[in-house]
Amino acid sequence: MSRFRIATTLTILSCALFMALAQPVYADELQEINKLYKQGQSDKALERIDSYLSSRPKDAQGPKIAQGRFLKGLILTELGKSAEAIQAFTRLTEEYPELPEPYNNLAVLYAAQGQYDKARRALEMAINTHPSYATAHENLGDIYAKMASQAYDKALQLDKSSVTAQTKLALVKELFSATSKANRAPAPSRVEPPAKPAPAPAKPEPAKPETAKSTPEAKPAPEARHAPAPAEHGKSDTQAAVLKTLHGWANAWSGKNVSAYLSYYAKDFKIPGGESRASWEKTRKERISRPKSIHVSIESPRVSLIDAGHASITFRQAYKSDALSTSTQKTVVLVKTGDKWLIQQERIGR
Repeated sequence: MSRFRIATTLTILSCALFMALAQPVYADELQEINKLYKQGQSDKALERIDSYLSSRPKDAQGPKIAQGRFLKGLILTELGKSAEAIQAFTRLTEEYPELPEPYNNLAVLYAAQGQYDKARRALEMAINTHPSYATAHENLGDIYAKMASQAYDKALQLDKSSVTAQTKLALVKELFSATSKANRAPAPSRVEPPAKPAPAPAKPEPAKPETAKSTPEAKPAPEARHAPAPAEHGKSDTQAAVLKTLHGWANAWSGKNVSAYLSYYAKDFKIPGGESRASWEKTRKERISRPKSIHVSIESPRVSLIDAGHASITFRQAYKSDALSTSTQKTVVLVKTGDKWLIQQERIGR
């Protein structure tokens, strides 16, 4: 499931829901749980949300309950507990049929299991409740493309010589690979001018008087004239090294290589929530190992050099697994350790 977008907030809510969530006692509690979820502490977030919901009557309804159950569905999805997440979102669609986001997230979970017809029906319900819900429309288009891919593939199994089916299948596959290709950062390259110009081929023409005069004009400018200034050259090398670390980190994550992934973090990495390094590494190992597949891409990275030994990169992180697809603005601060750049801090946003 490489392109489907999951809704992470209930954006289409009644005024009553916003007013209810404005009450400090409930708003602060849900915000704290949501903060744990966004920091990647899903196990703790699940424990807190279960406590939050169990303290209320089982048949209770209302805006606060809807928000809590929706958040629980997201946490279960992040933990790879698809069956429980489906149950949570299904119950929301039954009790709050006017909300499109639970339908959308059900569709994402069904699509991850290859149940495209169920995903299509869920998305159609989301659009029926809110016709201008762009995410559902985009996901529905991708569902149709996936279903078309399956149909063309079946056609080729029945008739391998079908040129039209081959062409259409190729177009659909190209559609789904276009995003991944666009997200790949091109390898840095620099074309250096040749040390000496290549000699022009000799022409069997009679010598002309102007030839001697034109020779000095053909001489290339001294090479030193094109060399970058030392300060500018050093900045470029630092930026390249910092970006190399970032892409190496993303590749290790995508390859589910936990030891390589963790090696990109500095010893003094500031761990969110103040938990121990050992506990954080254990949690990261579980979260990376759980999905069947992971793809992390870096979009639009912007490097800022803080000083000689520190740099920050702001970028959009696109995370896709067989159970979840998210896109998040992120900033990481890196510190130079020996000849390496390592991650010292990471945060959501700029």
